[in-house]
Parts: sequence; C-alpha cells; structure tokens
Amino acid sequence: MGESSLEMNRKPTQWAGLVTIGLVAGFLSGMFGVGGGILIVPGLVLVLHFGHRLASGTSLAAIVPLALVGVISYALNGSLSLVAALLVVLGSVVGAQIGTRLLQKIPTRPLQIGFAVFIVVVIVSLFLVVPTRGEELAITWTMAIALVILGIITGILSGLLGVGGGVIIVPALMLLFGASDLVARGTSLLIMIPTALAGTLSNLRAKNVDISAALAVGLPACVTTFLGSMVAVAVSPALANTLFAIFLVFVAAQMLWRGLKAPRH
Repeated sequence: MGESSLEMNRKPTQWAGLVTIGLVAGFLSGMFGVGGGILIVPGLVLVLHFGHRLASGTSLAAIVPLALVGVISYALNGSLSLVAALLVVLGSVVGAQIGTRLLQKIPTRPLQIGFAVFIVVVIVSLFLVVPTRGEELAITWTMAIALVILGIITGILSGLLGVGGGVIIVPALMLLFGASDLVARGTSLLIMIPTALAGTLSNLRAKNVDISAALAVGLPACVTTFLGSMVAVAVSPALANTLFAIFLVFVAAQMLWRGLKAPRH
C-alpha cells in the first residue's frame, strides 16, 4: 500500500483490525497515561502494511481524541496538574527540535538499547516506591525548573527514538517529583495533546496521515480510554505499579528488538 493520505477501500477484516487496535490502545492510554503509539504504530504496520512514516503520522492523529477523553476522565477525579503539564510542554517543544536535529548525527541503535536498559531500571524502581494518593503536586521554583528539564529530555528522546513521552513522564513524575500515580497519568495525557496536535498538523501538510485509519482507531479508543482511567482509579497504587511495570516490560522488549534490528551506522 502506498503512503497516501486517505484510503477508504479496505476489507472488513482490516477495519475490524483498526477498531481492535483502537480499543486496546485506548484502554492502555487510560490505564497508564501513555499515548498508545507503542501499540498503534506496529499495529498499522501489521494490519495495513503502512510505512513507518505514515504509521507514525496516523498514530499521532488517532492519539488526539483519546488523550482528550483521558484528560477529562482524570480531571473529573482531580488527578491533574495543569502547571506541571505546561512546564513539561515548554521544555518538550525545545527538546523535540534538538532531538530532530540530532537524529541524522547520532546512531540510534545504542540509544534504543540504552533506553531499554533505562526502562528496566524504572521497572525495578516502581517496586521500591509506591506512590500515595490524595496529595497535590506542590510546584516550587526548583521543581518548575526540573519539570522544564524533564520536558527537554523527553522531547529529545521522542525526536531521536520516536517513543511516546508518557513512558518517560509518568514514572518521572512519580519517582522524582512525588506525584501520585493518578496525577502522573492524567498530567501525562494532558502533555500529549499539544504535541499530538502540532505533529498531526505538520503530518497533514506532508500527507503523512491516513484520516480514515486515524478515525477508525481513535474514535473506538475514546470509549476504552475512559474505562481504562476508571480502572486506574479503582485499583490500589501497588497493583497499579505492578501493571505499569508489566506494560513497561513490553515497551522495553520492543525497544530492545528495534535496537538490535537497526543497522549499525
């Protein structure tokens, strides 16, 4: 299939595959505060044989509606820090530009393997630190600067590796800034919205978005994103940490596989 911006002539099994991807990705997004691209991109490649560029652009477009629903769900429970989100977004805008410029200069294979190792360290940390709930995230000047730095680092890694920021932001807010797991996830989803919108507009101009596929993934995902956020609220912090760690194992394995497959350069 060529990388066209719109393709409606698909088999019923392909539409069913897109809806299934959306349902699963939406639940993961609501449950863990991640964008779901870690599932959507490979899903589009396998189901519709998209090239990586078109899959990434379509995934970003699909993330916009599910992130909006997720943010609303967490906001209704008071699990959101608008100030923290704005500070991280400020840094990520700068970091993304740096990451994009470094993309052609730094070999990605060692970075991908190193990032997989970093995720393993995060997984171990999740079992050592169980976040508390009910406390607000108090932003001091020192913390504000640290949040901007977190955004820069997240933006650079996203630009270099194509990883979603939620995989970095959620554990960082919990382990480094003392946020509850719910606040970390709600804030992470809020941070994704401007990034996904900006990326989608850019990809639309470059014709790197399949609109019908994005809708087939993104709209069903809105339903399960809400369900995922409700499950996140219902389970205990310890169980939530365990489930997030299992999800990160999948992320680390995929990143390691991509790193080992990538050609040396």
